[in-house]
Amino acid sequence: MHGRPRKAPTQEEQEAFTIKASKLRSLQSQFLQFHHKKVYTKEALDVSAKLLESNPEYYTAWNYRKIAVQHNLNLPEVGENEESIKSILDEELRLVENALRKNFKSYGAWHHRKWVLSKGHSSTDKELLLLSKFQKADSRNFHAWNYRRFVTTLKNIPDEKELEYTTDMIYDNFSNYSAWHNRSVLLSHLLKEKAKGYSPKDNVFTEEFEFVRHALFTDPDDQSGWFYHLWLLDQTVKLETLLVSSWPPHGYNLSLSVDGSFGDCSLSPFTSLQTNTRTLPLILYFSEAVENICSSTVEIECENVASNELVWRSLSGDGTGSAQAWLTYLNFPEEHAHSEKAYQVKVSLARSQGIFSSTGVHHGNSSHIEFSVSVPPHCSEDVDLKKEGKISWSDECFSTHDTQFLESVLVNLFHLERTKIVETVVDYQWNITTINTEITHCRELLSTMNCKIGKLTLARLLKAHDTLMSYTGTSHRDVSHHAEILQLYDDLKKMDPAHLHYYQDEYSLVLLKQIISNQELLLKHCRKYRDPSSPRINNFCLRLNNLSLSRIGSMEKLLWVQVLDLSYNQLKTLEGLEVMQLLSCLNVSHNKLCSFTALEPLKLLRSLKVLDISYNEIGTHSIDTRRYLCSSPLNHKSGGNWKPEEFEMHGAGVADYWEAYTIFKDLNLIQLDVIGNAVSDEKIKSLLVKLLPSIQWLDGESCH
Repeated sequence: MHGRPRKAPTQEEQEAFTIKASKLRSLQSQFLQFHHKKVYTKEALDVSAKLLESNPEYYTAWNYRKIAVQHNLNLPEVGENEESIKSILDEELRLVENALRKNFKSYGAWHHRKWVLSKGHSSTDKELLLLSKFQKADSRNFHAWNYRRFVTTLKNIPDEKELEYTTDMIYDNFSNYSAWHNRSVLLSHLLKEKAKGYSPKDNVFTEEFEFVRHALFTDPDDQSGWFYHLWLLDQTVKLETLLVSSWPPHGYNLSLSVDGSFGDCSLSPFTSLQTNTRTLPLILYFSEAVENICSSTVEIECENVASNELVWRSLSGDGTGSAQAWLTYLNFPEEHAHSEKAYQVKVSLARSQGIFSSTGVHHGNSSHIEFSVSVPPHCSEDVDLKKEGKISWSDECFSTHDTQFLESVLVNLFHLERTKIVETVVDYQWNITTINTEITHCRELLSTMNCKIGKLTLARLLKAHDTLMSYTGTSHRDVSHHAEILQLYDDLKKMDPAHLHYYQDEYSLVLLKQIISNQELLLKHCRKYRDPSSPRINNFCLRLNNLSLSRIGSMEKLLWVQVLDLSYNQLKTLEGLEVMQLLSCLNVSHNKLCSFTALEPLKLLRSLKVLDISYNEIGTHSIDTRRYLCSSPLNHKSGGNWKPEEFEMHGAGVADYWEAYTIFKDLNLIQLDVIGNAVSDEKIKSLLVKLLPSIQWLDGESCH
């Protein structure tokens, strides 16, 4: 436990263990007979008591005791006799106390004691005294602290008094994780109830930062205070839920190309959208995952579009109905005129109690988005997909865009991103000042010693500062600390190799934010596809290849991307790409995707036509635990859209590759590359051709 190496038992210890195990087996055998026969006599209860006093972790015995107590309380001779009831319950309390003396970290024993007290016939006067004894034995025992919260609620002890108790316990030992945690629980409740002396919360948190700072500077290597500091940081940046991004953005003038061709390739991807239908995806992206986005909480004003008939769906693969990004489709009627039809669209989110986050925070501001959409007249001619050539991702197929053109496009993009879509002005001055103060103190501490968790906290503080500044509308370029944060994570990877993957993930997220938030850096990653006329591809490509990315983020700033190159990175999952509803071409070759399960976010991308997953690690690992994150077609949860006859039609191979089946069966790809994966063989290729009726190119070869 806790990194302590186990010692081989001596001969005497092994013999004693054998004797103890034999006695326990005998007791267990007797107990199970009584349990199965539903016997609740004194003899049966004595056997279960001996078993629990020897082994408090035997949950079945604790459950048996509950059934037995309930049975005995219902006996006619007990009835309403308070003395008899109290005698039965006091025996249970005595048993729990004996079991806790054997193991005061037994979950079952503490839960059983709670159950007894909740009956309401036992005195709570002795409970705090008992807790005091156990907390002297181990002041950080979280079972005892959890039980203490239960008892203080029963005894109606004020939270203010309990907060004083945690202060005393922390002064006694500031390495007491459980005391710090209990402090956060109590403060959360006091602030929520706006108790006297605990409002405004700004003053409370300022005092708490100063309080925990004493512990951090006393022993910087002790992590308990740092965890409480992290909780305070979360509270400081915990804001009302905001609408931070959308597609189309506020102020855009968008043109649809409904014949599937890109048309004038000189147009930017920010003003033109290629589609085969007269349908426009509308995406709302929030500062945190929210629920209840629907026609009653979001109003859309547009000619020929009925707001109350629109269906919103969460862009989340977990099926919880909570997501940062939400999607609906605007369907424009066919116009047979010879000119384009311009539609004005207004999306309004009122300050609503109906939109709320998983943490209970409501959407706190009135927001609105206005944009226009130009839709061409009905086109009777369809583009023949079979005539389209294949797309190559080699470097020679891409060139730099005209710098002047790119700058004009990106300036427009960055300007619109800074356009306020929130009508209410929120003052973040206290939050920013507090974060700046903590940054100063953290740097002061790190100037005197090389502290691992201090560096991690500084990185988190700097990230929080940049996030707050972005909400104020301040230019990211003037205030961001991306370079310093990246250096901190580089240092941490060397100092703490045991958590290398975590630091690499965080490094990747910051690096992406640095690129995407800076116009000059983003320019360097924008490329032009050399042959935009064939095939149908938006010639504006965002190339984020060869960056050693292990995670992808900042998705709220990538909603406009239609062609994305993430090749030659270290990605193990594509989580986050599900919000990029305009994405038509994606290259994730030469990464570390180890199963088809990692592709699950792509199931939500209706516009995806070209996909390159070649040279990954799909099929390399004989045991792939992630595969069960992808719903089996035989699972009742996903079985609603699965037809057994289709399953049989595609052959026995589907049973071996059901992850591939669930991923690809609803995609409309015209080009797919899977070569270079261990799973790539003729069997899987044959299955993919059957699953993808529109496929034209598989591993660079024509399918027709």
